[in-house]
Amino acid sequence: MESLSGEVSLLHRISSIIASNRSVDEMLGEIIGMTVQVTGCDACLVYLIEAATGEIVLRASQVPHASEIGQLTVAAGQGLTGWAIEHKNVVALPEKAYQDQRFIRLPGLVEDTYEAFCSVPLISSGEVIGVINVHHREHHDYTPQEIALLNFVGEQMGGALARARLEEENTRLAAEAEEMRRQLETRKLVERAKGILQFKFHLTEEEAYLRLRNESRRLRRPMRDLAEAIILTEELSRKAAEPSTHTTEAESD
Repeated sequence: MESLSGEVSLLHRISSIIASNRSVDEMLGEIIGMTVQVTGCDACLVYLIEAATGEIVLRASQVPHASEIGQLTVAAGQGLTGWAIEHKNVVALPEKAYQDQRFIRLPGLVEDTYEAFCSVPLISSGEVIGVINVHHREHHDYTPQEIALLNFVGEQMGGALARARLEEENTRLAAEAEEMRRQLETRKLVERAKGILQFKFHLTEEEAYLRLRNESRRLRRPMRDLAEAIILTEELSRKAAEPSTHTTEAESD
């Protein structure tokens, strides 16, 4: 009954996470928490495949790895982690994992000295997007139930994680597009302001730019703001110089 209760609890937890709008980092934290719940492991690490490079990157860890997170990479097929991803299959070694012929010691990971090891793929739409690595300091037999639950976590959370990554990527691209639009607008405003300075003070394009830049620094105002002020001042001056409608009508009478 305790086992069934634990499975039901895990199912509810996963359903709650999938229905939420958690970030990628929050999702990774949840995956580690559920893995610890299922296996009682001494360490858990999550690696994700970077779409741009194909590299397998360490993205989260139960044991703190401040300098390795986001920096430690594994090539496809390299080590037990790379093997699990390449073959889309579970690796479960109850003891002396470091003696397996596929094993490669990664720098900075004390977990690689532990006895037992299990690697379970994270799956999204049938494709592997990463792995959950489980480590035990001492001998540990990974039961069929444990592996089945880890597979379930990997399959369910893989899809949710992929969606979260896509949303974050879309948000990043939208922000970059907005920044590019703003930079383009700024360049246009600066070009207009330069033209005004060139005409009014008989300056070269370079001289106008330097005057604009130096004034921006002196006033400690963004060049965009200064360019907008110059353009506005010029427009107001032109309007003030234009004859009013009443004056024109009076002259025509």
